[in-house]
Amino acid sequence: MLTDTFVIIYTDLDGTLLDSEDYNYQPALPLIKQLTQQQIPIVPVTSKTRQEVEPLRQEIGLTTPFIVENGSGIFIEAEDQQFISNTDQMFGSYRLIKLGCPYQQARTGLKAIASDLQTTLTGFGDLTAQEIANLTGLSLKDAQRAKAREFSEPFITPKDITAQTLGNAVNKRGFRVVVGDRFSHLLGGKADKGEAVNLLTQLSQPSSVSKKVITIGLGNSPNDRRMLDVVDFPVIIPGKKGPHPGLVGIRGEVAPGGGPQGWTEAVAAILARLA
Repeated sequence: MLTDTFVIIYTDLDGTLLDSEDYNYQPALPLIKQLTQQQIPIVPVTSKTRQEVEPLRQEIGLTTPFIVENGSGIFIEAEDQQFISNTDQMFGSYRLIKLGCPYQQARTGLKAIASDLQTTLTGFGDLTAQEIANLTGLSLKDAQRAKAREFSEPFITPKDITAQTLGNAVNKRGFRVVVGDRFSHLLGGKADKGEAVNLLTQLSQPSSVSKKVITIGLGNSPNDRRMLDVVDFPVIIPGKKGPHPGLVGIRGEVAPGGGPQGWTEAVAAILARLA
């Protein structure tokens, strides 16, 4: 019964809660409002920066924690009593739990890794906001927010170096890397979506100690795999051609559709089973 459980929903954004084409979330809004009224937290878990997530949270009406830059930082509203930690630090109006490294350390690390590989690795710090907008299709304002890194450095994925070679060079320098088709992300060694989700779940404070904590996770790409691995109910949001090949065969169910409509149907179905 839902009355006996404390449900936490962890969700990726692009291609999951947000439509991959136009970033629309309207089909999910009625359910989001209902979940908010029921005090079921919806926690964004994304590669986006804090500055990218903040306006989206405001638009949707979320006051829940959010996890940014691929598990590098957990931001919790200072007055949030659903998640309590004694190890965080104040960051403006938030309590911050930092798993990643300072941005400048990631920048320095990227240069060292490029030197080790005897190649050039072009990070967001090497590009103007306009150049990022041209490469990504983001508006200039959104590109500026994407460039406002605090814990990690995206860089253009090199075409002449294998993912394994790149990963080995990154690991030797004490970092982690999330390799993507167009862009990869250099992370501090402890940054990880799965670790961040586990940590935040452990900090949850159900209204009654007898309540069981149950987690739902939704994602659409291999970048979400660590998050999907650690939740109770993992959901894969398919693209136009079905689930991402990198997620085929992993534990979890496939949503009946893509984007926010599939997100809504999948969450509603799981909550109905728990009721």
